[in-house]
Order: sequence, then C-alpha cells, then structure tokens
Amino acid sequence: MEFRALGRSGLKISEIAYGNWITHGSQVQDDTAVACVRAALDAGITTFDTADVYAAGRAEEVLGRALAGLRRESLEIFTKVFWPAGHDGPNDRGLSRKHIHESIDHSLRRLGVDYVDLYQAHRWDAGTPLEETMEAFADLVRAGKVLYIGVSEWTADQLRQGHALARELRVPFISNQPEYSMLWRVIESEVVPASEDVGVSQIVFSPIAQGVLTGKYRPGQSAPEGSRGAMTTGGSDIGRRWLTDDVLTRVQSLQPLAEQAGLSLAQLAVAWVLQNPNVAAAIVGASRPEQVTENVAASGVTLEPDLLKAIDDILGDAVARDPAETAKRSPKY
Repeated sequence: MEFRALGRSGLKISEIAYGNWITHGSQVQDDTAVACVRAALDAGITTFDTADVYAAGRAEEVLGRALAGLRRESLEIFTKVFWPAGHDGPNDRGLSRKHIHESIDHSLRRLGVDYVDLYQAHRWDAGTPLEETMEAFADLVRAGKVLYIGVSEWTADQLRQGHALARELRVPFISNQPEYSMLWRVIESEVVPASEDVGVSQIVFSPIAQGVLTGKYRPGQSAPEGSRGAMTTGGSDIGRRWLTDDVLTRVQSLQPLAEQAGLSLAQLAVAWVLQNPNVAAAIVGASRPEQVTENVAASGVTLEPDLLKAIDDILGDAVARDPAETAKRSPKY
C-alpha cells in the first residue's frame, strides 16, 4: 500500500481508502461487513471513510465495531455531517452550529472513538452563513474531537471561500470528497485547480462508477441479479446513469487495455483516478472481502501516457465534464 499526504498537511493516508456508503448497515450483513474491513486492514488500508447519514447511523456503528480493539493511532477515521441521520426535524440537517455540535457527539459514540481524524461537510449549506459553519468546526478542532476539516462536493468558489475562513480561524482545512472516475470528470477543469491553489486534496468516491467500470454490465443485457444496477433503491442511481448500450460497449472495449497493463477492469479504473496528483485517495467499497483484495492491487500502479490516451479515445464523448454538475449536488433553499 502506498501513502499520500492529505492536502497541505502532515497527515498521511492510504491511497486506497475503505468506504461503507450503501453497504454497511443496509445491503451487507454485519459479519460480512466486518470481514470486508478485516480484508482492508490485511491489505494495508489504514483510512476508513463513512458518514452519519449512511444507513441512518448504522454504517458508523458497524465500522466502529469492526475497528474496535485496534490501535487507534494506526487508523485514519473519517466521517461527515449534513444530512439527517434518523430524525428529520428542522435542525437535523445542514451545517448550523447546533447540528454540527450535536452530530459529532453522535458520530463519536457510534464509532466508539474519542475523535475523528477528518470531519467533512457533506455538502454546501446555502441556508447557513459560512462563518457560522467554520466557527463551529473550529470549536471541534480546539476541543480535540476533530483533527482536520474537509468537505464533499463543493465547487471551486466554495472551496476558496471555505479555505479563506479556515485560514483566518487557523483551522486545518485539507480535503474535498467528490465523485470522480474515468466517466465522471467534472472536477478537473475548476475544482482541481482551485484545490491545488489552496492546498486541498481530493478523496474521491465511486472510482469504478458504482461497478459499471468493472465490465460486469453488458450492452443489451439485463443487469446481473443482486448487482447495484439491478436495485431500485439504496443509492445506486449514480451507477445507473451509465447503463446505456453506448457506454457499456465502450467499457467493454477497455478490457484489452486492462489486460495489456496486467490489471482487471476494476483495478484499471482505481489506478486511473490515482494518476491525478491532486487525488490523495480513492475510496472503494465492497460487499465481499475478495473485492477489497482485488481493488487494493491498484495501489502503486503507474499508467503510461499512451494507455491513458487510449482510454480517452475509447470513452470519448461518453465522459461527463461539465463543472456545473458539482453545484447540483447541494440542496437548494
């Protein structure tokens, strides 16, 4: 396992992180979830990402139990705040001081830890003054409940605003968590340059496009039974946007390139996002331990320029690049 610095900080994280969105506490039984976490640890993963909203807090609980008894200092545990985590009253969402302070205590209890290494604003909150949000985060840092601050799916302008306030408050604001894959590159033109300017890294989710870039979905065929593409609930919409014959045909055409590189399609997809120097880690999930083992093999892989160009040529205009897509991820008030 290779390690990278997160943002302009001294924190090192495993370049492949384990995440439990969709899986833990919902689609995957607890004993299987624990087995996946153990497989991640065995493979050298030290960075674990979750959120209070995942399975209404159950995902944090499952992760906490799976990591219990391990040396806390050897792990980097990340979680997030914004969405309701069970209750949905008027103050059970967003980035108000009230919601942030209450949410961190619930997350720490569920995870069974005294602090989290990274606490992330799960979206931009247009309904709360940014000053209020950043001051609340600063309180948590100074209380020792949080070591570093990050965000998820913020635009370039939002990142610059947040960084400026964090600098003023002397808060270590070091990361952004966006969707990023061969097929979804909307962060490249604006978010990544802004992040590089202010010293923020990307921790990217869905590097295999919710399984589409594994090649298991075939053009003209129904999604395999039990796959995310076959589900009607549970957060699989991100993957279903790619379930067209055109995209799936292009993905199948990537198979010879993966073989040429000595990789599976999934490994090629994870290795591809790690070629971006602004990416500190790719988050992988799993419903079986062997999926973790396969994905970790992408760590340390270098893809040659000719191979990267061939990937671009095959995917062509199937790739999403519009930076305006990022702003659409945050709720409107």
